[in-house]
Amino acid sequence: MTQRELVAPDEMKHLVERFNYSPAVKVGNLLFAAGQVGRDADMNVIDSSLEDHIVAAWENVGKVLAAAGASYEDIVEMTTFHVDLQEQLPLFLEIKDRYIPRTAVPPAWTAIGITELTFPKQLVEIKVVALIP
Repeated sequence: MTQRELVAPDEMKHLVERFNYSPAVKVGNLLFAAGQVGRDADMNVIDSSLEDHIVAAWENVGKVLAAAGASYEDIVEMTTFHVDLQEQLPLFLEIKDRYIPRTAVPPAWTAIGITELTFPKQLVEIKVVALIP
C-alpha cells in the first residue's frame, strides 16, 4: 500500500491544526496540492489589486511545490476557480505564463467560474497535481 505524506510549508503548518486539512498530500511521486489563494502567511487576503491577488496565489502554489521538492515545471494538472472568470481570464493567463513555462506538454487545465470562495474578497483559487522529480 502506498503511503500518504502530509506536505506543509513552514508558513502553512498552522493551517493543518486550524482547519484539519493538508496544503498537499504526497502519494508516491505524485503531489496533490489543495487550492491556494491570494493570501499572506497570516491569512490576510491580498486585496490591493487582482494582479497582486493572482500573483500571491501562484506564489503560495510555489511554496507548496517547493516543500515537496517540486517546481512549477512539474505541474501536470491544474484546476482554477474564479469568482469572475470572464473578467479575470486575460490577466490570469498572462500571470500563469510567468510561472508555468511554455513546454511541449503543458499541464491539463480546467478553469471554473464560481460565486464565492472560503473567505470574503478571495477571487482566485489554484489547485494542482504535480509529478515530483
